[in-house]
Amino acid sequence: MAANQPAEATVEWWRDAAIYQVYVRSFADGDGDGTGDLAGVRSRLPYLVELGVDALWFTPWYLSPLADGGYDVADYRTIDPAFGTLAEAEKLIAEARELGIRTIVDIVPNHVSDQHVWFKAALAAGPGSPERELFHFRKGRGADGELPPNNWVSEFGGVPWTRLDDGDWYLHLFATGQPDLNWAHPAVRQEHEDVLRFWFDRGVTGVRIDSAVLPAKDPGLPDFTPGVDAHPFVDRDELHDIYRSWRAIADEYGGIFVGEVWLPDAERFARYLRPDELHTAFNLSFMSCPWDADLLRTAIDDTLAEHAPVGAPATWVLCNHDVTRTVTRYGREDTGFDFAAKAFGTPTDLELGTRRARAAALLSLALPGAVYVYQGEELGLPEAEIPRDRIEDPMHFRSGGTDPGRDGCRVPLPWTADAPYAGFGGDTEPWLPQPESWPKYAADLQAGDPRSMLSLYRQALRLRRTEPGFAVVRGSGDAGVRDAAGAQLTWLPSGPGVLSFTRTDGLICVVNLAGPPTELPGHTSVLLTSGPLDDEGRLPQDTAAWLRS
Repeated sequence: MAANQPAEATVEWWRDAAIYQVYVRSFADGDGDGTGDLAGVRSRLPYLVELGVDALWFTPWYLSPLADGGYDVADYRTIDPAFGTLAEAEKLIAEARELGIRTIVDIVPNHVSDQHVWFKAALAAGPGSPERELFHFRKGRGADGELPPNNWVSEFGGVPWTRLDDGDWYLHLFATGQPDLNWAHPAVRQEHEDVLRFWFDRGVTGVRIDSAVLPAKDPGLPDFTPGVDAHPFVDRDELHDIYRSWRAIADEYGGIFVGEVWLPDAERFARYLRPDELHTAFNLSFMSCPWDADLLRTAIDDTLAEHAPVGAPATWVLCNHDVTRTVTRYGREDTGFDFAAKAFGTPTDLELGTRRARAAALLSLALPGAVYVYQGEELGLPEAEIPRDRIEDPMHFRSGGTDPGRDGCRVPLPWTADAPYAGFGGDTEPWLPQPESWPKYAADLQAGDPRSMLSLYRQALRLRRTEPGFAVVRGSGDAGVRDAAGAQLTWLPSGPGVLSFTRTDGLICVVNLAGPPTELPGHTSVLLTSGPLDDEGRLPQDTAAWLRS
C-alpha cells in the first residue's frame, strides 16, 4: 500500500481534520462478552460516517495483559484476542478507508509490558546480560543494594523502580508491569522503525505517540532535584534525532504523526513540530483550561503563537481517555483539570456542565487546526463514579486509594436505550459498570432528537466540512492548494466574559462564558447555536453561536 499513499499526503488533510478517539475496550462489543472489540467498531462505522469524522485514532489494540489499559504492550504485531485478530484489524482499516475515514494507531515508545518477549528474556538471562541492556537495570544503593538506584518519582506516583530476586532493579516510569526501554540501544530504535513500517504497510495513515517526551534518559540515571538539575527523562535533546528517523519513514508512506507532548515551554514544544519531525501534537493546555473567557483566550493565543514559527497546525481537544469528561468538569466549581486535584465525591451540576460542554464543542470546532473528539463526548456522557471494588486503573491503587483513577471516562458506551446494558453488545455485563442513568444518553434516542448533543455534533461537523469559513484547502485539483490565510483567527471586540472571533469567508464564532445575554455581531444568518437565543435574539450565558457575516 505504500506506493499509493504519498500522493494523498499532498492534501495535508490532517491540518484541519476532525479525528475521533476510539477506546476499543469501551466502544462497542461485537461478540457479547462484555468487552469492546474490532467487530463492534466495524458494526458502528455507519454511525461514525454520519457523525462526520475524518479519521479514527485507536488507543492500543495490541496484545497486552492490561496492567495500564493496553498501554503495556506485549506484542505490537498481534491484536489482543479480546479485541479480535490482525486480519480483522486489516479489514477494519480497509473498510473505514473505503468510507472516507483514515486510521491512526497508538505507539508507546517509552516502555513495553513485562510480558514482552524482550523483558521475559532479560529476566531469564540475569544481571549483566546483553538482554538486560535493552532496558534500564541497575544495582541498588545502600549496604545491600536495598535502596532504589535514584530518587526519581513515577508518573503514577511512588518509586519507579522494582527490585528482582537477583538483586537488580528495573526502571518503570509508569506501572510495575511497564518496564522502560533503553533508547540508547540500537535494537530498540530498529524495532520501533520496523513496527512503524508494519502498520503503514497495513494501511494506517497515522501514528499517535504516547508520552512522546519521555523515552530518552540521561545515561547516568542521576538523582533529580526539580528546579536545580536538568531533567533526566523529560524532553531530552536525543529525542529529536529519533523522531527525525521516524518522520523519514512516515514520508515514504504519506503518513502523519501526532505526539502527546506535555511541556510548559513553548519553544521546546515547537521543536517537536519542525518540518522534519512530528506533524502535530496534542494541545493539552487548552484541554485543561478552566471555563473562563480570559484564560481560554490566552490558551488559544499561546497555542497559535507556539505553532506559528514552525508552520504546524494547532490541535484542539476537550477530553480524552485520561481526563475527566467535559460535562462533569465544566459542572464543577473548579472547571480546570489537574491530575493531582482528582477526588471522590466532587459536587457536580450536570445541567450546567452540559450547557457549557455544548458551547465548548462549538468553540473547539471553530478554531483553526485539527480537532479530536473522544468517544462519548458527542453523546454528552458525564464522568461515572466507579465503585471502589470495580476500579481497575493503576493510578487509583498507586495513590493509596485517594485518586478515583481514569476509569470514570472509560465506561462502555450506550447505544440502544431499551437493550441490556444500553446496547453495548450483549447480555454480559460490560467490563466496567454503567451508571443507572446511562440509557438516557443512548445514541438511538439522541439520533432522533434535534436538540441532543449528538445532533449538535453532527450539525457542527457537517458545517465544518461544507462552510467555506472553515476550509483551509483551496483548489479543484486532487491535491488542492493550502491557503495559509485559512488558518487565521481574528478577535472581535466583545464584552467581559465573551469570546468572539472571525475565520475566513465571513465565519464568526461567539461564546458567552460568563456575561449577561450579549448582542450578536452583525451577520446575515445564524448557522448554529449550542442553545436557544433569548427572546430578543441575544446570546445567553454558557452558549455559543456560529454566524455568517
